[in-house]
Amino acid sequence: MDVIAAIATGSAATAIGIVRVSGEGCFALCERVFRAANGRPFAGQDPRKMVFGEMLDRDGRVIDRGLAVRLPGPGSYTGEDCAEFHCHGSPVVLRELLSALFAAGARQAQAGEFTKRAFLNGRMDLTQAEAVVDLIDAETAAAARNAAAQLDGGLRRVLEPVQEELLEVTSRFYAVVDYPDEDIEDVRPEEIAAALRDAAGRLDHLLDTCRRGQVLKSGVRTAIVGRPNAGKSSLLNALAGYDRAIVTDVPGTTRDTVEESVLCGGVLLRLIDTAGIRDTEDVVEKLGVERSRQAVASAELVIVLIDGTGDITAEDREILELAQTAPHYIVADSKSDLLPPGEARVLSLPRGIREPDAYLAVSSVAPGGLRLLEAAVAKLFPAGDPGEAGSLLTDRRQEDAARRALEAVRRALEGLEAGLTPDAVLTDAEEALEALGELTGRTAKEEIVSRIFSRFCVGK
Repeated sequence: MDVIAAIATGSAATAIGIVRVSGEGCFALCERVFRAANGRPFAGQDPRKMVFGEMLDRDGRVIDRGLAVRLPGPGSYTGEDCAEFHCHGSPVVLRELLSALFAAGARQAQAGEFTKRAFLNGRMDLTQAEAVVDLIDAETAAAARNAAAQLDGGLRRVLEPVQEELLEVTSRFYAVVDYPDEDIEDVRPEEIAAALRDAAGRLDHLLDTCRRGQVLKSGVRTAIVGRPNAGKSSLLNALAGYDRAIVTDVPGTTRDTVEESVLCGGVLLRLIDTAGIRDTEDVVEKLGVERSRQAVASAELVIVLIDGTGDITAEDREILELAQTAPHYIVADSKSDLLPPGEARVLSLPRGIREPDAYLAVSSVAPGGLRLLEAAVAKLFPAGDPGEAGSLLTDRRQEDAARRALEAVRRALEGLEAGLTPDAVLTDAEEALEALGELTGRTAKEEIVSRIFSRFCVGK
């Protein structure tokens, strides 16, 4: 493969910048852009040990002094000979060093090409490659831990027993068919059934992790709704930790949706602060109210704020009717700090409205005023067993492949119970193996692989 090179750090000025190189012959190429202080040629430097020296531009002039490391394949990140240069993070210095590498014979790496080479060279499977992006994009500690465990092969280890069971029964069947004169024990239907049931159970359990995995990775789309001046923007600001939305005593201040990502109870919420929902003749406010309704329609969680200092109104009841259409909704009496100590209100739901997932009191200004809300959110979207880290399906592509594999296994079981011959049953088992191969990358089509690596940044 060609020698590729790219800046692996951001485009802004930083304390340290990294330029990465990979490909057969890269050590001889790096010799032209780096002069080690110990006088030894680059290819003669100790592997995986930093060495100090001078970085040279394409004309051989010193542009920086820093560190370089030689990473011989196949034990490198990409599985090929690799090198890295760690210099001062001036964008000019990094560009000059990269230009010198291009002049020496390297080419610009494509987005994700280093990790793609790692996949093609067998250093990682497709689930591990996807975990690299998840780790870079992680917005919570739990998401980072899950991505790190998946990068370590957590999901692959869950899938391997399923693949091995299906391969065992299919390969033994075809061995008997192809080599009838050999002393190979035939596969009994009960063996096939046992393997299929175990595979179905494992895949079913894996698919149960989809929701938690996607919450970890992408967060929960959450709409805050209520009448004007119910405290929606104050709640958003309290959760965000700064004044993200304008708060005044004038009802109808928020005319458009305001979005912010916050941590609440350890769960990443993609919060949407909406315009107060009410009947209005104001054209701009009407548009805001319509956007509020659209936000509820697309939300997985809706937080309904009701002004705890006043009576529940007909508008509150209309908002409750709207909110209960979401998968989850919480009703919160706001401004609980203004109520007499110990005073609580019993919510009387309109007829036909399902019970909220939680009914509680909140305050955006009192110490501890959000604890009940945080506890309710954490209960609705539990992180799960820490031991499951790395074994959660976090991607729609992964979910689709696992679901197709499960459906094929179930068809095979149904066919076996209906009395179909083993060869007909094992056709479905092979289809399940094909789907699992797509998930891990064993049988993934080139367009799927290309789509995955197009999500990467250059230099990774």
